[in-house]
Amino acid sequence: MEKKSEKNNILITGSSGQLGQCIEKIKKNYPGLQLYFANSEVLDITKKEEIQHFFKGKSFKFVVNCAAYTNVEQAEKEPEKAFLVNATGVLNLAQICKGYDTTFIHISTDYVFDGSKETPYIEEDTPNPINEYGKSKLAGEQYIQEILEKYFIIRTSWLYSEFGHNFFKTILKKSETEKELTITTSEIGTPTNANDLAKFILDLAINNNQKYGLYHFSNLGEATWYNFAEEILRVLGKLDDIMLKRIDNYHTFAQRPKYSVLSKEKCINSFHFKILNWKNSLRNLHSIIQ
Repeated sequence: MEKKSEKNNILITGSSGQLGQCIEKIKKNYPGLQLYFANSEVLDITKKEEIQHFFKGKSFKFVVNCAAYTNVEQAEKEPEKAFLVNATGVLNLAQICKGYDTTFIHISTDYVFDGSKETPYIEEDTPNPINEYGKSKLAGEQYIQEILEKYFIIRTSWLYSEFGHNFFKTILKKSETEKELTITTSEIGTPTNANDLAKFILDLAINNNQKYGLYHFSNLGEATWYNFAEEILRVLGKLDDIMLKRIDNYHTFAQRPKYSVLSKEKCINSFHFKILNWKNSLRNLHSIIQ
């Protein structure tokens, strides 16, 4: 029997999260890639020996790290757990990727910024996270940059999809039972369809892209959470059925950046990947899942 080529083996960590599930959904469109999906039960990235064991004999060309501690509120109460996954776990992966000459694709966040700008953040802007989640994600970025040359750090924002727990699914569910919703206008960012990010990641891998570095990827445009909720209800055809109320000061335990729109210029110019406006991408997702 002919031995199967392993040159395009790719490991997806944190595969049970929404981005991992979006990648798995489109894997059939990338027959040149052999994808290995590992959730936290299969592979705990905080345990270096587990990663070493998982790597043996597989010759991974890429690792896509979707594993993350993402509970922003809880991270304030247990920062050590956030740092264990988002910093130490990333350090473990980076060290092993270096040993195997594996390219590391890591997902980071707009929350590495403090939100004090009024124009989109570019990759050269100085991070200044204002919560423990953002601090832990920035620490992970820094480990990668110190250890590796072959890496893509992709900062994204306000991820949603048909999978997992996210704002889109929350509004979807609430629209079935509630007649009134109160949504904050105090933050401005960009909703990002995780399906679009999944395609961008696998395109990087299938094209064996070597323009390594730090990039921002989200959908185009900007919105408040109120704007996002309003558009979700619009595509659902329920905007007239539910009273949507604005609230300026929505109290949260963790501080959040008031403005975290990411500039996509570097990404667009480097990869010529067509990025959709967030409203158009939202409509595309709704048309697929309805």
